[in-house]
Amino acid sequence: MEAAIVIMALLFFAFVALGVYATVKVVKAAKRGVDRTINQARRTVEDTTLRAKSYGQGGVAGELAQLRLSLRTSMRATQDALQAGVAEDASLKESLDLFRRLSAHGQELDEDLKRLEREPDRSRVAGQLTDLRARTEQITESADSLRWAARDRARKFAEDDLSSLSQQIDMEAGALRHWSEPAAQGPASDDFSWPDAGAAAPGAERGQVWPADAEAGPRPDAQAAGAQAQGQQEPPPAITARDPRQAAYPWEKSARPETTN
Repeated sequence: MEAAIVIMALLFFAFVALGVYATVKVVKAAKRGVDRTINQARRTVEDTTLRAKSYGQGGVAGELAQLRLSLRTSMRATQDALQAGVAEDASLKESLDLFRRLSAHGQELDEDLKRLEREPDRSRVAGQLTDLRARTEQITESADSLRWAARDRARKFAEDDLSSLSQQIDMEAGALRHWSEPAAQGPASDDFSWPDAGAAAPGAERGQVWPADAEAGPRPDAQAAGAQAQGQQEPPPAITARDPRQAAYPWEKSARPETTN
C-alpha cells in the first residue's frame, strides 16, 4: 500500500513538473513572438520616419536621415539573404559570421547618426558629414558585396542543378523512345507460320536449308545422297575363308546342294 502511494506521488510530481516546463516554454515562445512583433513595428515606424525626413527635409537633417535609411536598408537585406541561404548552403556560415562583425560597425554608425540628429550645433554636424558618408558607403558596399555573392552562388548552384536535371531528362527521354529504333528497321511479322511438310521450302531449289534444320542435323534427302556417295566409294571386301560347298579347283566336281527330303 505504501509503495502504491509513493508511486502515485511520484507520478503527480512528474506531471506537475512537466506542466510547469511546458508553461514556461509557451510563455517564452509567446514573449519572443511579442518582442519580434514590437521590434518589427518599431523598425517600420523608424524607416517610415526616416523616409519622410529624407524627402521632406533638406540640409543636414535630411542628409543624416538619408544615410541612416540607406544603411538600415542594406544591412537588413543582407541579413535576410544570408540567414535564408545558410539553411541550404552551410558554406555561408563564415559569411554570416563576417556579417555579424560588420553589423557591429553598422549599429555603431547608426547610433552616431541618431545622436547627431538631435545635435543642436548644425555647423559641427555638417563638418562631420563627409566622414559619416564615407563610413556609410564602406559598410553598405561590404554588405552589398556579401549579399550579391550569396545570391550569385545560389543562382550558380541552381543553374548547375537545372543543367544536370536537363541532361538526365534527355537521357531518360532517349531511353523511353528506344522502342522506335527496331520499328525503323521493320518489325518482324507476328503471323509467321512454317510451310507444310509436302510443300517445298523456299530456297530448296537453290540448295538452301532452314536454320532449324541445320541445327537439328542433315535432312533425309541429304542423308540418302550421302549414303549413295559412300556406296560408290565402298572399300574392297575383306578376305574370308572359302565355302566348303564350292569346288576347290576347276577340275573337281561341284558339291550337290542338300535337299530337305
